[in-house]
Amino acid sequence: MDISSTKSGERNLSFDDSDDVVRTKEKTSVSFHTETDKIVKSEPGGESKVYKRRWYVLGLFCVLTCTETTVWNTWGPIAASCEKAFGWDVSIMALLPNWLPISFVLSSFVFSWIVDVKGIRWACLIAAGLIAIGSGVRCITSEPPYVTWTVNIGQFFNGLGGPVAMGIAPVLSVAWFPPHQRTTATATATAFNYLGVAVAYLVGPYMVPESPEVSPSHNQTQRYNTTGIMGNITSIDDNDDVNEVHRIRNDIMRMLYIECGWCVLIFLMVILYFPAKPKLPPSISASVDRLDFKSGFRALVRNKMFWMVGLTYGVSTGVLGMWEGVLDVNLKPHGVTQREAGWIGFYSIIAGNIGAIVFGKFADVFSKHMKMFLIGLYIVATASFLWLNLILNGVIESSLFQIYASIVIGTLCVNASPPLFFEMACENSYPVAEGITNFALTLLFNIAGLIFLAIQMVPNIGTTWENWVLLGSIVVSLPVLLVMKDNYNRLNMDEGTDGQSVKNKTNNS
Repeated sequence: MDISSTKSGERNLSFDDSDDVVRTKEKTSVSFHTETDKIVKSEPGGESKVYKRRWYVLGLFCVLTCTETTVWNTWGPIAASCEKAFGWDVSIMALLPNWLPISFVLSSFVFSWIVDVKGIRWACLIAAGLIAIGSGVRCITSEPPYVTWTVNIGQFFNGLGGPVAMGIAPVLSVAWFPPHQRTTATATATAFNYLGVAVAYLVGPYMVPESPEVSPSHNQTQRYNTTGIMGNITSIDDNDDVNEVHRIRNDIMRMLYIECGWCVLIFLMVILYFPAKPKLPPSISASVDRLDFKSGFRALVRNKMFWMVGLTYGVSTGVLGMWEGVLDVNLKPHGVTQREAGWIGFYSIIAGNIGAIVFGKFADVFSKHMKMFLIGLYIVATASFLWLNLILNGVIESSLFQIYASIVIGTLCVNASPPLFFEMACENSYPVAEGITNFALTLLFNIAGLIFLAIQMVPNIGTTWENWVLLGSIVVSLPVLLVMKDNYNRLNMDEGTDGQSVKNKTNNS
């Protein structure tokens, strides 16, 4: 359907219902989105279009990011079984999730450049390949000491793809989605990233059942003699059942084969179809060129608001993310079995995923209120994790229900926040490219997680400190959120604010 104004050549609107699209091409153009009838202003002479296929692109990326975190969290939910099968101690169990932040630091700047110069297709293709390689290496053997090497190498390769799985969601949302759907799209992708952790908590204990001998009380009497963090097992307690050890190893390898096949399938799907961006942009800000990689990086380093957002996000969510990865080890001294820890992790992550999508939608509907949402979430999270610490330290009478409730509520609040942090960082740093902004943001997340897990590897340090550090990371974030000023440079442009002044301000900051 074409509509022309009385002044020929000044207005020409066309609607493409087959693509769920609105096109505009005019000197002073206005477009009507067919889903909401919301008026969207376009640049003079610009043309925009919203494609239905955006949901397929988002869906495939969600599966990719979910897969990466599932592979990363393979070992935490079955820690007790791994102790039985391979003789791994707490130091090795802490190292395995630590490969994500270690390899993230090594590959984040490379992927930031790839996204900025080559686009998200190449970034996702390389990341999917690295994840497939990592899952394949883990399938080589189940025999100690070689399994310790293959598993660590596999975790390293999987972690190299982490920057894409964690940091590309806002890039995809601005490239494919209109302004009133951006935060929801980012929240959906972020929720699937955390969903991978929950999937591992569910799949791991189901496919590798904990043997009756591997219980918190029995573990105190078992003795494993190792020669170091990559060392060989020299002896296993005479009371161990050799057949049970072989059973656990076979279960673990079966799970690894299935995960490897899935990773290869996702890699092939990305090869077949995963476009970097649509032919026409979905909004004004999406059509505006970002600063080049070097200029954008310099502008980001000088942006004080980015550092406030980044450090708040990195410290709080980074510590929680790594704390969840060793949940079984953390709760074992308090009589929580591997299976129960798995269910606690699963429910808490699912709650966080639902919270991320709900608050992402709220942020789209009630635009420019992200700071208020974050403050509310962190106040509730502080109360929840304080409750958990009082339980675990005997101040409040312990019960499994209270442990469940405190962890689920606290995780819901903190894991609902990343989409808001991502979009807030992009708004404050615009016109710095979203890829540069969010790779830097997730780098801070992984540095915090790296430090947290590195401390855990100190011999005989215990686990009590981890729960207090988790609480502290959230408490120190609240004052920063309270004094933070939230700017909406990108959204102002899409709503009609002159973007040139924004660009000049960013360049000179």
